[in-house]
Amino acid sequence: MAEVTNPPARNTRPRNRRALITAAAADLFYRLGYARVGMSDIAEAVGVGSSALYRHFAGKQQLLTRVVLDELQPFNAIAAQVADRDLDDVVAQLAAAALDHRQLGVLWQREARHLPEEQRDVLREELRGVATGLAEVARAFRPELTGEDARFRAWCMFSVLTSPSYHQVDLPRRQFEQLLRAMVVVIGTQPPQRFADHHEPDADQRAALFAGRASRRRLLLAAAMRLFSDAGYTEVTTEDVGAAAGIAGPSLYNYFASKQELLGAVITRGNAWLEVELERTLASTPAADDALRELLSSYIGFAFDHGRFIDILVSEVNHLPDAERHRARQTQHAYVAEWVGLLCEARPGLDPVRARILVQAALTVANDMVRTGSVRDVEALLRIGSALMLDTPVEPV
Repeated sequence: MAEVTNPPARNTRPRNRRALITAAAADLFYRLGYARVGMSDIAEAVGVGSSALYRHFAGKQQLLTRVVLDELQPFNAIAAQVADRDLDDVVAQLAAAALDHRQLGVLWQREARHLPEEQRDVLREELRGVATGLAEVARAFRPELTGEDARFRAWCMFSVLTSPSYHQVDLPRRQFEQLLRAMVVVIGTQPPQRFADHHEPDADQRAALFAGRASRRRLLLAAAMRLFSDAGYTEVTTEDVGAAAGIAGPSLYNYFASKQELLGAVITRGNAWLEVELERTLASTPAADDALRELLSSYIGFAFDHGRFIDILVSEVNHLPDAERHRARQTQHAYVAEWVGLLCEARPGLDPVRARILVQAALTVANDMVRTGSVRDVEALLRIGSALMLDTPVEPV
């Protein structure tokens, strides 16, 4: 979606005003988060009065719905051409669309949760159309695929194409498109998958994130994680958390001064768990490629067992206070940097920028599959994620 770099002068009526409004809204929702953006902010970005926005959109929810639909529809249109177009051309168009609509991943996974169910159903229907088209792209690579395998690869392709939404790493446009194309090809050309029984969250592991004596503090953390994931941070009150934990009245504030402090504690606890697993893997697996596979396997297992934490990590960090949000982002960046270091060690000559893009793509595949519940097979995800990182061909720097 085009950025609004120079809004039109006030009191003018450009023919593309509706497109300018949706472009400005997409940018603001992506950068600041839906909850922090008002219609007046969007009007100011476009250079119009708020009343002009309401001539095009009844409200902010309708505008967000339109923004996400506009981001999804190009993928639907491109994937639908696979029966009539050269496969390489279709993949190239998908890669270009991924960069033209780089905001899509965050807008869908993080911001669309603010919409009422009826409007989310509209977006889900459009997304199912994208997945159906991408399943045909997968079959164009391997006609022998089962329906389950084709759908699995479709969702993996979609995750790869939207993965740039979750980081700011960049490459020259042609090189970035080439890398995205290569990842789609890697997914499409993998041998047919045999899916094991669905992974069910391990009750012991799921409880272990807040393990130990069932103190009131731990009960509050567990309740907060469940509610923030299921309903969204902005829809939950401290009273809701207290009631869910069986702690009524002001006694909750003996443990956490605010809802933001609760959110920060949940994120800190989950990040600490990931760090422990990282250190264990690095200490026990000397070969870089084996360590990377072990780390990915551990991460996928953790994500399946603690899907709500992954949901919060993807969707709710923006609600932390500035300093704490910065620390959380730094922690996440340092965690990913360890993966990047392993990948560069496993693939001598691979530069850190491309390595980071490959790692982010593999993690996005895992995160998306856990959150959507499309496939709950650790080994299937491990094969795809490992291939993305270790087998995707890259151009020499």
